[in-house]
Amino acid sequence: MKELPRAALAMRPATLADHLFAPHRARLAAMVELHPAVLTEFDSVDARRALEDVEILITGWGCPRILSRQLDLMPHLRAVVFTGGSAGALVDPAEAARRGIALTNTGEGNAKGVAEYTFATIVLAGKRARDAERLYRERRAFIPREEELLDTGNFGRTVGLIGASRIGRRVAQLLAPTDMRVLIFDPYAGEDEIVALGAEQVDLDELMAHSDIVSVHAPAIPETDHMIGSRALSLMRDGAVLINTARGSLVDHDALREHARNGRIRAILDVTDPEPLPPDDELWSLPNVTLTPHIAGATGNELHRLGRDAVDEVERYVAGEVFAGLERVPGMVR
Repeated sequence: MKELPRAALAMRPATLADHLFAPHRARLAAMVELHPAVLTEFDSVDARRALEDVEILITGWGCPRILSRQLDLMPHLRAVVFTGGSAGALVDPAEAARRGIALTNTGEGNAKGVAEYTFATIVLAGKRARDAERLYRERRAFIPREEELLDTGNFGRTVGLIGASRIGRRVAQLLAPTDMRVLIFDPYAGEDEIVALGAEQVDLDELMAHSDIVSVHAPAIPETDHMIGSRALSLMRDGAVLINTARGSLVDHDALREHARNGRIRAILDVTDPEPLPPDDELWSLPNVTLTPHIAGATGNELHRLGRDAVDEVERYVAGEVFAGLERVPGMVR
Protein backbone atom coordinates (compact mmCIF):
# COMPACT_ATOMS: atom_id res chain seq x y z
CA MET A 1 0.00 0.00 0.00
CA LYS A 2 1.33 3.42 -1.01
CA GLU A 3 2.36 5.61 1.91
CA LEU A 4 0.20 8.69 2.35
CA PRO A 5 1.93 12.08 2.06
CA ARG A 6 2.43 13.77 5.40
CA ALA A 7 0.65 17.06 6.05
CA ALA A 8 0.34 19.56 8.89
CA LEU A 9 -1.96 22.47 9.73
CA ALA A 10 -0.39 25.81 10.65
CA MET A 11 -2.73 28.59 11.75
CA ARG A 12 -4.13 30.31 14.81
CA PRO A 13 -6.08 29.32 16.85
CA ALA A 14 -6.79 25.58 16.89
CA THR A 15 -10.52 26.35 16.92
CA LEU A 16 -10.09 27.95 13.50
CA ALA A 17 -8.67 24.71 12.14
CA ASP A 18 -11.52 22.76 13.72
CA HIS A 19 -14.09 25.04 12.13
CA LEU A 20 -12.41 25.08 8.74
CA PHE A 21 -12.03 21.36 8.42
CA ALA A 22 -14.65 19.75 10.66
CA PRO A 23 -16.93 18.70 7.76
CA HIS A 24 -13.94 17.64 5.66
CA ARG A 25 -11.78 15.73 8.15
CA ALA A 26 -12.72 12.31 6.77
CA ARG A 27 -11.72 13.28 3.22
CA LEU A 28 -8.46 14.75 4.43
CA ALA A 29 -7.65 11.71 6.57
CA ALA A 30 -8.15 9.42 3.58
CA MET A 31 -5.62 11.37 1.50
CA VAL A 32 -2.82 12.37 3.89
CA GLU A 33 -1.26 11.48 7.18
CA LEU A 34 -2.15 14.59 9.16
CA HIS A 35 -0.08 15.67 12.13
CA PRO A 36 -2.41 15.78 15.17
CA ALA A 37 -1.31 19.21 16.44
CA VAL A 38 -2.16 22.57 14.89
CA LEU A 39 1.11 24.49 14.62
CA THR A 40 1.15 28.12 15.73
CA GLU A 41 4.96 28.49 15.58
CA PHE A 42 7.86 26.73 13.90
CA ASP A 43 10.74 27.08 16.34
CA SER A 44 9.97 24.76 19.25
CA VAL A 45 11.36 21.22 19.43
CA ASP A 46 7.88 19.75 18.91
CA ALA A 47 7.22 21.95 15.88
CA ARG A 48 10.58 21.08 14.33
CA ARG A 49 9.87 17.41 14.81
CA ALA A 50 6.45 17.79 13.16
CA LEU A 51 7.87 19.65 10.18
CA GLU A 52 10.83 17.46 9.32
CA ASP A 53 8.83 15.11 7.09
CA VAL A 54 5.92 17.36 6.06
CA GLU A 55 5.14 17.38 2.34
CA ILE A 56 2.02 19.57 2.43
CA LEU A 57 1.59 22.51 4.79
CA ILE A 58 -2.02 23.69 5.08
CA THR A 59 -1.96 27.23 6.42
CA GLY A 60 -4.47 29.85 7.50
CA TRP A 61 -4.89 33.18 9.26
CA GLY A 62 -2.38 33.63 12.04
CA CYS A 63 0.24 31.36 10.49
CA PRO A 64 3.69 32.87 11.10
CA ARG A 65 5.79 33.99 8.15
CA ILE A 66 7.73 31.07 6.70
CA LEU A 67 11.29 32.29 6.20
CA SER A 68 14.30 30.49 4.76
CA ARG A 69 15.32 29.14 8.14
CA GLN A 70 11.87 27.63 8.61
CA LEU A 71 11.94 26.15 5.13
CA ASP A 72 15.27 24.54 6.02
CA LEU A 73 13.33 22.60 8.65
CA MET A 74 10.99 21.23 5.96
CA PRO A 75 13.23 19.49 3.41
CA HIS A 76 10.33 17.45 2.00
CA LEU A 77 7.87 20.36 1.65
CA ARG A 78 6.32 20.48 -1.81
CA ALA A 79 3.14 22.54 -1.36
CA VAL A 80 1.79 25.34 0.81
CA VAL A 81 -2.01 25.53 0.71
CA PHE A 82 -3.31 28.80 2.16
CA THR A 83 -6.95 29.05 3.26
CA GLY A 84 -7.13 32.69 2.27
CA GLY A 85 -6.02 35.14 -0.40
CA SER A 86 -2.34 34.47 -1.08
CA ALA A 87 0.23 31.98 0.18
CA GLY A 88 2.80 34.46 -1.12
CA ALA A 89 2.05 36.57 1.94
CA LEU A 90 3.57 33.77 4.05
CA VAL A 91 6.33 32.44 1.82
CA ASP A 92 8.56 34.43 -0.50
CA PRO A 93 7.47 33.26 -3.98
CA ALA A 94 11.00 33.35 -5.39
CA GLU A 95 12.30 31.27 -2.49
CA ALA A 96 9.43 28.81 -2.96
CA ALA A 97 10.24 28.52 -6.67
CA ARG A 98 13.91 27.92 -5.93
CA ARG A 99 13.02 25.06 -3.59
CA GLY A 100 10.33 23.58 -5.87
CA ILE A 101 7.46 24.42 -3.51
CA ALA A 102 4.06 25.13 -5.06
CA LEU A 103 1.95 27.90 -3.52
CA THR A 104 -1.83 27.78 -3.73
CA ASN A 105 -4.78 29.50 -2.09
CA THR A 106 -8.54 29.45 -1.62
CA GLY A 107 -8.99 33.12 -2.45
CA GLU A 108 -11.83 32.47 -4.87
CA GLY A 109 -13.94 31.01 -2.07
CA ASN A 110 -13.25 33.99 0.17
CA ALA A 111 -13.95 36.39 -2.71
CA LYS A 112 -17.41 34.91 -3.13
CA GLY A 113 -18.37 35.78 0.43
CA VAL A 114 -16.95 39.30 0.20
CA ALA A 115 -18.78 39.91 -3.07
CA GLU A 116 -22.08 38.69 -1.61
CA TYR A 117 -21.62 40.93 1.42
CA THR A 118 -20.76 43.91 -0.77
CA PHE A 119 -23.73 43.35 -3.06
CA ALA A 120 -26.09 43.15 -0.09
CA THR A 121 -24.53 46.26 1.43
CA ILE A 122 -24.93 48.19 -1.84
CA VAL A 123 -28.62 47.22 -2.07
CA LEU A 124 -29.32 48.16 1.56
CA ALA A 125 -27.33 51.39 1.22
CA GLY A 126 -29.43 52.37 -1.79
CA LYS A 127 -32.60 51.63 0.20
CA ARG A 128 -31.12 53.66 3.10
CA ALA A 129 -32.17 50.80 5.33
CA ARG A 130 -30.07 51.91 8.31
CA ASP A 131 -31.53 55.43 8.25
CA ALA A 132 -35.05 54.05 7.94
CA GLU A 133 -34.47 51.65 10.83
CA ARG A 134 -33.16 54.48 13.02
CA LEU A 135 -36.14 56.70 12.18
CA TYR A 136 -38.58 53.86 12.86
CA ARG A 137 -36.90 53.06 16.17
CA GLU A 138 -36.99 56.71 17.26
CA ARG A 139 -40.66 57.28 16.39
CA ARG A 140 -42.06 53.80 16.99
CA ALA A 141 -44.92 54.79 14.73
CA PHE A 142 -46.02 54.58 11.11
CA ILE A 143 -43.50 56.10 8.68
CA PRO A 144 -45.05 57.53 5.48
CA ARG A 145 -42.56 56.15 2.97
CA GLU A 146 -43.86 58.20 0.05
CA GLU A 147 -43.22 61.39 2.01
CA GLU A 148 -40.13 60.74 4.13
CA LEU A 149 -38.28 57.98 2.28
CA LEU A 150 -38.40 59.27 -1.28
CA ASP A 151 -34.60 59.44 -1.54
CA THR A 152 -34.32 55.67 -1.38
CA GLY A 153 -34.30 52.73 -3.78
CA ASN A 154 -31.96 51.28 -6.36
CA PHE A 155 -33.72 51.88 -9.66
CA GLY A 156 -31.28 53.86 -11.80
CA ARG A 157 -28.66 54.17 -9.08
CA THR A 158 -25.04 54.43 -10.22
CA VAL A 159 -22.53 52.19 -8.48
CA GLY A 160 -18.80 52.82 -8.85
CA LEU A 161 -16.39 49.93 -8.29
CA ILE A 162 -12.76 50.85 -7.64
CA GLY A 163 -10.78 47.86 -8.81
CA ALA A 164 -11.68 45.01 -11.17
CA SER A 165 -10.14 42.50 -8.78
CA ARG A 166 -11.63 39.03 -8.44
CA ILE A 167 -13.96 40.49 -5.80
CA GLY A 168 -14.72 43.60 -7.86
CA ARG A 169 -15.56 41.43 -10.85
CA ARG A 170 -17.87 39.23 -8.80
CA VAL A 171 -19.66 42.30 -7.46
CA ALA A 172 -20.10 43.59 -11.02
CA GLN A 173 -21.55 40.24 -12.06
CA LEU A 174 -24.03 40.32 -9.16
CA LEU A 175 -25.05 43.86 -10.09
CA ALA A 176 -25.47 43.07 -13.80
CA PRO A 177 -29.11 41.83 -13.62
CA THR A 178 -30.25 44.85 -11.61
CA ASP A 179 -31.39 48.26 -12.85
CA MET A 180 -28.23 49.89 -11.54
CA ARG A 181 -25.55 51.47 -13.73
CA VAL A 182 -22.06 50.18 -12.95
CA LEU A 183 -18.85 52.17 -13.41
CA ILE A 184 -15.41 50.61 -12.93
CA PHE A 185 -12.04 52.27 -12.44
CA ASP A 186 -9.06 49.99 -12.88
CA PRO A 187 -5.98 51.20 -14.79
CA TYR A 188 -4.88 47.61 -15.43
CA ALA A 189 -8.15 46.34 -16.92
CA GLY A 190 -8.96 46.62 -20.62
CA GLU A 191 -12.16 48.23 -21.83
CA ASP A 192 -13.32 44.94 -23.34
CA GLU A 193 -12.99 43.25 -19.92
CA ILE A 194 -15.04 45.98 -18.27
CA VAL A 195 -17.76 45.91 -20.95
CA ALA A 196 -17.97 42.12 -20.61
CA LEU A 197 -18.87 42.68 -16.96
CA GLY A 198 -21.77 44.89 -18.01
CA ALA A 199 -20.01 48.02 -16.78
CA GLU A 200 -18.47 51.22 -18.11
CA GLN A 201 -14.79 52.04 -17.83
CA VAL A 202 -14.09 55.48 -16.31
CA ASP A 203 -11.27 57.28 -14.54
CA LEU A 204 -11.29 57.73 -10.78
CA ASP A 205 -12.50 61.33 -10.81
CA GLU A 206 -15.47 60.47 -13.03
CA LEU A 207 -16.36 57.50 -10.88
CA MET A 208 -16.28 59.53 -7.66
CA ALA A 209 -18.32 62.36 -9.18
CA HIS A 210 -21.06 60.28 -10.83
CA SER A 211 -21.61 57.41 -8.39
CA ASP A 212 -24.34 57.23 -5.78
CA ILE A 213 -22.47 54.38 -4.13
CA VAL A 214 -18.71 53.81 -4.33
CA SER A 215 -17.27 50.42 -3.37
CA VAL A 216 -13.51 49.87 -2.94
CA HIS A 217 -11.91 46.65 -4.25
CA ALA A 218 -8.32 47.63 -5.08
CA PRO A 219 -5.26 45.91 -3.56
CA ALA A 220 -3.27 47.50 -0.75
CA ILE A 221 -0.02 48.45 -2.47
CA PRO A 222 2.08 51.62 -2.22
CA GLU A 223 0.35 53.09 -5.27
CA THR A 224 -3.11 52.77 -3.69
CA ASP A 225 -2.24 54.05 -0.21
CA HIS A 226 -4.79 56.79 0.64
CA MET A 227 -6.02 56.79 -2.95
CA ILE A 228 -9.41 57.86 -1.56
CA GLY A 229 -8.33 61.17 -0.07
CA SER A 230 -9.78 64.63 0.37
CA ARG A 231 -9.90 65.42 -3.34
CA ALA A 232 -11.65 62.17 -4.26
CA LEU A 233 -14.13 62.51 -1.40
CA SER A 234 -14.89 66.11 -2.33
CA LEU A 235 -16.05 64.90 -5.74
CA MET A 236 -18.73 62.66 -4.23
CA ARG A 237 -22.34 63.71 -4.55
CA ASP A 238 -24.21 64.88 -1.46
CA GLY A 239 -25.74 61.80 0.14
CA ALA A 240 -23.40 59.40 -1.67
CA VAL A 241 -22.07 56.31 0.12
CA LEU A 242 -18.51 55.00 0.39
CA ILE A 243 -18.15 51.26 1.08
CA ASN A 244 -14.75 49.77 1.91
CA THR A 245 -14.33 46.01 2.24
CA ALA A 246 -10.77 46.00 0.83
CA ARG A 247 -8.12 47.44 3.15
CA GLY A 248 -8.28 50.44 5.46
CA SER A 249 -5.10 51.97 4.05
CA LEU A 250 -6.84 52.78 0.76
CA VAL A 251 -8.90 55.50 2.47
CA ASP A 252 -7.42 58.59 4.11
CA HIS A 253 -9.32 58.51 7.40
CA ASP A 254 -8.45 62.11 8.31
CA ALA A 255 -10.05 63.24 5.05
CA LEU A 256 -13.01 60.93 5.60
CA ARG A 257 -13.66 62.43 9.04
CA GLU A 258 -13.77 65.90 7.51
CA HIS A 259 -16.23 64.91 4.80
CA ALA A 260 -18.42 62.72 7.03
CA ARG A 261 -18.54 65.08 10.00
CA ASN A 262 -21.19 67.34 8.47
CA GLY A 263 -23.24 64.41 7.22
CA ARG A 264 -22.73 65.21 3.54
CA ILE A 265 -21.63 61.66 2.65
CA ARG A 266 -22.10 58.30 4.29
CA ALA A 267 -19.53 55.58 4.86
CA ILE A 268 -19.77 51.84 5.50
CA LEU A 269 -16.39 50.55 6.60
CA ASP A 270 -15.66 46.88 7.17
CA VAL A 271 -11.95 47.69 7.33
CA THR A 272 -10.15 50.68 8.82
CA ASP A 273 -6.67 52.03 9.38
CA PRO A 274 -5.75 51.14 12.04
CA GLU A 275 -7.99 48.14 12.66
CA PRO A 276 -9.75 48.51 14.97
CA LEU A 277 -9.89 52.28 15.32
CA PRO A 278 -8.97 53.81 18.72
CA PRO A 279 -11.98 53.82 21.10
CA ASP A 280 -12.14 57.63 21.03
CA ASP A 281 -12.14 57.95 17.23
CA GLU A 282 -15.09 60.10 16.18
CA LEU A 283 -15.99 57.71 13.36
CA TRP A 284 -17.48 55.42 16.03
CA SER A 285 -20.06 58.06 16.96
CA LEU A 286 -20.97 59.61 13.62
CA PRO A 287 -24.53 58.50 12.72
CA ASN A 288 -23.71 58.45 9.00
CA VAL A 289 -20.80 56.03 9.45
CA THR A 290 -21.25 52.28 9.88
CA LEU A 291 -18.33 50.24 11.22
CA THR A 292 -18.27 46.44 11.11
CA PRO A 293 -15.48 44.16 12.42
CA HIS A 294 -14.06 42.82 9.14
CA ILE A 295 -16.97 40.47 8.52
CA ALA A 296 -17.11 40.67 4.72
CA GLY A 297 -14.60 37.83 4.41
CA ALA A 298 -15.38 34.27 5.40
CA THR A 299 -17.01 33.98 8.83
CA GLY A 300 -18.87 31.21 10.64
CA ASN A 301 -20.10 28.52 8.29
CA GLU A 302 -18.42 30.25 5.32
CA LEU A 303 -15.13 28.95 6.72
CA HIS A 304 -16.33 25.51 5.65
CA ARG A 305 -16.12 26.69 2.04
CA LEU A 306 -12.45 27.59 2.50
CA GLY A 307 -11.82 24.27 4.21
CA ARG A 308 -13.53 22.41 1.38
CA ASP A 309 -11.51 24.29 -1.23
CA ALA A 310 -8.26 23.58 0.64
CA VAL A 311 -9.05 19.87 0.83
CA ASP A 312 -9.89 19.96 -2.89
CA GLU A 313 -6.39 21.34 -3.49
CA VAL A 314 -4.83 18.58 -1.39
CA GLU A 315 -6.81 16.06 -3.44
CA ARG A 316 -5.43 17.56 -6.65
CA TYR A 317 -1.90 17.34 -5.26
CA VAL A 318 -2.29 13.69 -4.32
CA ALA A 319 -3.74 12.93 -7.78
CA GLY A 320 -0.85 14.75 -9.49
CA GLU A 321 -3.15 17.42 -10.93
CA VAL A 322 -2.56 21.16 -11.27
CA PHE A 323 -3.82 23.26 -8.37
CA ALA A 324 -6.95 25.31 -9.08
CA GLY A 325 -5.61 28.19 -6.98
CA LEU A 326 -1.99 27.90 -8.08
CA GLU A 327 -0.06 31.10 -7.59
CA ARG A 328 2.04 31.61 -10.68
CA VAL A 329 5.65 31.84 -9.63
CA PRO A 330 8.49 32.14 -12.16
CA GLY A 331 10.34 28.85 -12.38
CA MET A 332 7.55 26.64 -11.04
CA VAL A 333 6.81 23.56 -13.13
CA ARG A 334 4.22 21.65 -11.14
